[in-house]
Amino acid sequence: GNNAEAGRLTFTTDLAAGVKGADAIFIAVGTPSRRGDGHADLSYVYAAAQEIVAALDGPAVIVTKSTVPVGTGDEVERIARELKPDLDIQVVSNPEFLREGAAIGDFKRPDRVVVGTTGSERAIAVMSQVYRPLNLNQAPLMFTGRRTAELIKYAANAFLATKITFINEMADLCEAVGADVQDVSRGIGLDNRIGSKFLHAGPGYGGSCFPKDTLALVKTGQDHDTPIRIVETVVQVNDLRKRAMGRKIVKALGGDARGKKVALLGLTFKPNTDDMRDAPSLAIVQALEDAGARIVAYDPEGMAVAAPMMPNVTMAKDAYEAAEGADVLVLVTEWDIFRALDMKRLASAMNGNALVDLRNIYPLAEVTEAGFTLA
Repeated sequence: GNNAEAGRLTFTTDLAAGVKGADAIFIAVGTPSRRGDGHADLSYVYAAAQEIVAALDGPAVIVTKSTVPVGTGDEVERIARELKPDLDIQVVSNPEFLREGAAIGDFKRPDRVVVGTTGSERAIAVMSQVYRPLNLNQAPLMFTGRRTAELIKYAANAFLATKITFINEMADLCEAVGADVQDVSRGIGLDNRIGSKFLHAGPGYGGSCFPKDTLALVKTGQDHDTPIRIVETVVQVNDLRKRAMGRKIVKALGGDARGKKVALLGLTFKPNTDDMRDAPSLAIVQALEDAGARIVAYDPEGMAVAAPMMPNVTMAKDAYEAAEGADVLVLVTEWDIFRALDMKRLASAMNGNALVDLRNIYPLAEVTEAGFTLA
């Protein structure tokens, strides 16, 4: 609001007018997984690039913010050379590392800002100027080659997805041998070479980035005859895990879910968003419906988005309504609101007493005292 009033921020739906006279133009369109082969769909990026270049009448830096496979910048540059060979148009890769639900804070205080160029001094000067306020904020500005910057984004997401998948497999082993995965996680996470982030066992990763980016990296590796087998396995394990969570719930129902009522708490892939893209809940619901269960769900933000994706699921107005008459209660997404529930009230509203905590947020003593059996 303040920036708009001060004239620093304006909005337009007219691309040509918006681009005129700009020193830097950022492309930040979606790159979903392409149907059929899992490659990133770059049609939106290329369409934006063509429109931008067509509207340019002076020197400019085109910045790709979208997550794009290695070599996309080369193609954007080719489009620019073809359409406007006489203009000095530089193409830069500047991947974003924002977390959904915490994007503004992450933008103001990034761990690093990565800028990939082909060495153009003008592009480096423009990007240094763009990020000067963050640089004053002690954010390291890292200049690399353009293809390197494109790969950094994929490598970062694939590594984080690998950490999640690693601790998920450890969780299964812990259950089998009678160990505590949370203590294992803490025990390894305190080693600062490993770090404690992304070591929380759960029903598998979802969302708009990890599933499509790991797949795109796998495809890139295969295309260049350098398969990335760790990431291939991560993708496979994660896909299987989501369905396995459905089976875990069926097991908590004594092995037979037909006609049983399952209450799901949380549907979105993570808290503080209404994003249902590749959410583990989708596979869990599918597995439970296949097993004949009736499902009632409650999510603080995601129900409107989720409802058309799971038409047979009844949406409840709160956690207590969801638990009414349920045979099993399942925590799927670790919203803060679920950390402060009246567990006794939930247990007494239910028909059964099984609790499946897929995020390990409830202390055993607390739920046992409330009358739950932790499955």
